[in-house]
Amino acid sequence: MKKALLLFPALVLISFASSQEGKAQPDQSPNVVVIYADDVGYGDVGAYGAEKIDTPNIDSLARNGVRFTDAYASASTCTPSRYSLLTGEYAFRKEGASILPGDAPMVIDSKQKTMASVFNGTGYTTGVIGKWHLGLGEGEVNWNGKIHPGPLELGFDQSFIMPSTNDRVPTVYVSGHRVHKLDSTSSPLRVSYDQKIGDLPTGETHPEKLRYPADRQHSGTIVNGLSRIGWMKGGQSAWWNDAEIAKTFTNRAQQFIRDHQDQPFFLYLPLRDVHVPRWPADRFRGESDTGLRGDAIEEADWVVGEITSTLQTLDLEEETLVLFSSDNGPVYNDGYQDGAIQDANGHLANGRLRGGKYQSFEGGTRVPFIAAWPGRTEAGVDSEAIISQVDLVATLAEIIGAGLPVRAAPDSEPLPDVLLGKSEKGRTRVIQQGRAKLALRRGKWKYIPPGPYPNWVIEKHNDPQSPIATPVPPPGQPLLFNLEKDPGESKNLFHRHQKIAEELSTLFRKIRKDNASPKDPQQRR
Repeated sequence: MKKALLLFPALVLISFASSQEGKAQPDQSPNVVVIYADDVGYGDVGAYGAEKIDTPNIDSLARNGVRFTDAYASASTCTPSRYSLLTGEYAFRKEGASILPGDAPMVIDSKQKTMASVFNGTGYTTGVIGKWHLGLGEGEVNWNGKIHPGPLELGFDQSFIMPSTNDRVPTVYVSGHRVHKLDSTSSPLRVSYDQKIGDLPTGETHPEKLRYPADRQHSGTIVNGLSRIGWMKGGQSAWWNDAEIAKTFTNRAQQFIRDHQDQPFFLYLPLRDVHVPRWPADRFRGESDTGLRGDAIEEADWVVGEITSTLQTLDLEEETLVLFSSDNGPVYNDGYQDGAIQDANGHLANGRLRGGKYQSFEGGTRVPFIAAWPGRTEAGVDSEAIISQVDLVATLAEIIGAGLPVRAAPDSEPLPDVLLGKSEKGRTRVIQQGRAKLALRRGKWKYIPPGPYPNWVIEKHNDPQSPIATPVPPPGQPLLFNLEKDPGESKNLFHRHQKIAEELSTLFRKIRKDNASPKDPQQRR
């Protein structure tokens, strides 16, 4: 282990409170708060080297915990990463676990074991507050009635969510099974992704009403001066205010912690920031040196500070293990002309890595990841252990003493000592899922199977300061990188190490063919 000079941003906040009488739990049962940022890249926070964006609260978590340098989201896009985080299963194994439209049915089966149901089954109160993007209902959603199934059917006791993403309709919150503050009698809510409905202004028909332009896909119904994907009619009483989303989620999260401070709780807090369209609160706009995108990261850091301050006020800090991460790597231009590329000002969101969101390069899936638990993790540790967010179900289950059925969380490896900074014996291999391609890392070697490579064309959107690092290879040629010597994936070593490439190709096919990766039953308790 090495002491870190710069320390990683944070993903999961795990607080240990007293176990309740009669519960089959350890003497200290951890409260767990998962703070999950959106589109925040490896180089986007101070703990990872950012100099033009101020993130003191995330950096403080890193100074007091373990900063992982080789931690991964399981995918480089939203829905697949969230699916893997909550189920412990790679999303490529699940049909339909790709980027979901705003009216998609729930992609997680209500009978499936989830992170929430693991905690819930061990006596925890569980809650989700924030961006969901895993679908709702079983077919066409009736936004004016009971929306079912949803998070409450997956082990969460409380749910207050953004149903999809902030660039998709409907722009409303769902509390439990109902749209929050909806007056369905006088103004029912209608949603369409097929064709325009209603007479509300759109980005295509009324571009003069926009805060900044959007591409055609994102030029549907305008809400708060920002156009979205899809069209909406009615339901104005329930519409959110983009500038208040972070505050709304934070206030609810703080109340959840206060309400359950005397019992074990699990809180999943997936943030909106820094997903497009970016429009943080007034107090953050103009604060960073990198435009709206940097301002939104500083807003995310504020959320982290508010949560940790609440824990300190309630004297829960020393009973709390904190993890913070992101669902995938960064993207600058993702459908909106908000100045992200022009205002980058030399900031590299992916740090020393190549690529970003949508891609299977390191910048797409290697993300900030911090674990901080005063008294349980040594402060200021850098860990080079390979760990994936898919491992959190099994890892947290072991930390709280919960048993997992043998077939549950099939790709999740229990790595409690790694998470707490006591060991660097992490994963030997990890799958990285891009939008169009999978990749495999084993040790220092990274293998990307033969083309085509459609995700190459968007690389400039992830890294506007640099040209494409490697020419597009011939369709039949794989890519092989030595990440130890070349973390930027600039030198294809396939021709120099064909035997290693063949080994990884065989392993890659085996992992893909396996329906799951059953663990040793002893590991499952």
